[in-house]
Amino acid sequence: MLEVVTMVLGPVSTNAYLLADSESGEAAVVDPAWDGERIAAEAERRGWRIGQAWITHAHFDHIGGLSALAESLTRLNHPLQIALHSADLFLWKDGGLGGSMGFAVESGPEPTVDLAAVRTLSLGGLQFEVRHAPGHTPGLCIFYCATESVLFSGDLIFQGGVGRTDLPGGDWETLLRSIRSQVLTLPDETHILPGHGPGTTVGEEKAGNPFVMGS
Repeated sequence: MLEVVTMVLGPVSTNAYLLADSESGEAAVVDPAWDGERIAAEAERRGWRIGQAWITHAHFDHIGGLSALAESLTRLNHPLQIALHSADLFLWKDGGLGGSMGFAVESGPEPTVDLAAVRTLSLGGLQFEVRHAPGHTPGLCIFYCATESVLFSGDLIFQGGVGRTDLPGGDWETLLRSIRSQVLTLPDETHILPGHGPGTTVGEEKAGNPFVMGS
C-alpha cells in the first residue's frame, strides 16, 4: 500500500511528498523542496528508508532541499538515487533560477537517473509511470501510480489552475497539450497531488478548471 506524507516547505510553500511502500518500508521523495533534513527525519521517525528522489522539474523551489536531504542520508549510510529529465539539467546547473529570485540554492548531487530514458519507477512493490509533460519547463515529468489512483503533477496542473510559462523553457501551448494528453486522459477518480496548494482529482479539473474545461 502507498503511504504519502505531504510537507509544505520553503519560501513559496511547495509541496514535498514523502512516499513509502508500507509493506517494504522503501521510501522516495517527490520534489524535496526545502529543509531536506526535516524530510529525512520524518522518514526515520516512521521507520522508512529513503532511497530515491524523483524531481518533477528543476526550479529552485522543487530542489532546494535536495542537498541537505542527501547529506542527511549519507550520515545514515543510505545512498540516494536522484531522477530528473535531462531537458531540465540547464535549470539544475543554474540553481533552479533561484539566484534571479533572491534565493541562493545549492542544487546538490547531480541526477543519476535520466527520466528521458525511463518509463517506470519502482518503490517496493509499487510501479509509477513516468509521463513527460513539458510546458512549465522542458523536462517536467509527472508520476502516475495506476494501482493507487494517484498522480504527482508537479507544477503542470493545480486545483483550478495550471503552471506558469513565462520562465526560461516555458511554453503555453505545449503546457496545454501536456495537460490534455498526460492528465485528462487518466480516469476521473485519479487523485492529483500538485506542486503547490491542495489536492484535486482529474474529474474535478475537467469540470471546474477554467484553463482546461472543454478540452
